[in-house]
Amino acid sequence: MAINVQTAIEIISNLTLDLNFEIIPIENASGRISAEEIFATSFLPKFDNSAMDGYAIIYEDKDNELNVIDTIFAGDNNNKLLEKNTCIKIMTGAKMPNNSTAIIPKEDIEELNDNKIRILKNVKESQHIRYIGEDIKLNELLINIGDEINFSKITLLASQGISHIKVYQKPKVVVFASGEELKLHYEKIESFQIYNSNTPTFISRAKELGCEVVFMGQAKDTIEDIKNLVNNSLNADLIITSGGVSVGDADFTKEAFYELGFETLFDGINVKPGKPTVFGKINNTYILNLPGNPLASALIFEMFGKILIQKLLGEKNIYPNYILGKIKDSFFTKKGKTTLIPGFFDGEYFEVSQKRSPGMVSVLNSCNSMICIDNEVEKLEKDSLIKILPINWKFFSDIKKDFLTHE
Repeated sequence: MAINVQTAIEIISNLTLDLNFEIIPIENASGRISAEEIFATSFLPKFDNSAMDGYAIIYEDKDNELNVIDTIFAGDNNNKLLEKNTCIKIMTGAKMPNNSTAIIPKEDIEELNDNKIRILKNVKESQHIRYIGEDIKLNELLINIGDEINFSKITLLASQGISHIKVYQKPKVVVFASGEELKLHYEKIESFQIYNSNTPTFISRAKELGCEVVFMGQAKDTIEDIKNLVNNSLNADLIITSGGVSVGDADFTKEAFYELGFETLFDGINVKPGKPTVFGKINNTYILNLPGNPLASALIFEMFGKILIQKLLGEKNIYPNYILGKIKDSFFTKKGKTTLIPGFFDGEYFEVSQKRSPGMVSVLNSCNSMICIDNEVEKLEKDSLIKILPINWKFFSDIKKDFLTHE
């Protein structure tokens, strides 16, 4: 019996997984998921230091002529203290004299005779001082289990002298094709035959999402051949395949799965397109059997397959997020099923794709997002606020726009 969208998401998000890990250099960790908590091993800054090239002073002496008694460069371990009406020339990043309470930028002073200076501008106490720990506190949690490592987290690790990190291993995904009436893209075809576009789609998308992907080939239309491919794939975390072009083919694949002990987690989702989606497992290998129609299978994968892969990656962020925008034109739909609608979001308006037949292959090439319409909705009014789910999300445009925020 088909289940609703929220139940399908709940089943996937509640899976209990035993993930393996590895330890890798931080330079290789971009895009990987942390398998450990990492705490700061030192304060940052490690000591009070100057944020400017200038002069370290005692704040109370700001209105007096000051004698320059020393110079401190970045990296110096200079412990000299200030006396009344003295200052020390200091460079950006250099350790502050312990009793100094302000930095005067060099452009805000006048040099006098006899190595003296006078301050030309108003001074605030503690100005231009970077204090110990104001950026990072000792033992502060920097990275949590399930965080994705990116350039900014690598910055944190390097700042603490951490060279290696424990991350979850990339999930192994196996993809195979079924249905001999479809030909793989490197095969010769006749004028009455068509290419299988689903399999390369699953392979490339799973790679984009951070998986190690293996292609097992095309199954012949026999239960034994499908079983052979499945048995050969049970060392993977996930098998992705799609149904054939007929009901008989789909039942054929299911029968092979069930003969191998397939445990059904759900069989059908009350969504359009893509109702005939099957999810389950054989031993410790999950199997996602998507619809045969290309657009339907791609949208279902974006809606549910990505959540599953987030789980297998070890990500803590697994639930679909959205951006609020407005629909460009009024849109009509039928009540009864949750509906996935592809389109293009330009940063303000979502334009529904005019092409969206489940069997089409060209639709997502011109789309970067989709909306998921509740089963009770019949009409979305022009300019109404909608929740937009990203698909292809490097957020750039071919139109130059004013991206500055104005009053």
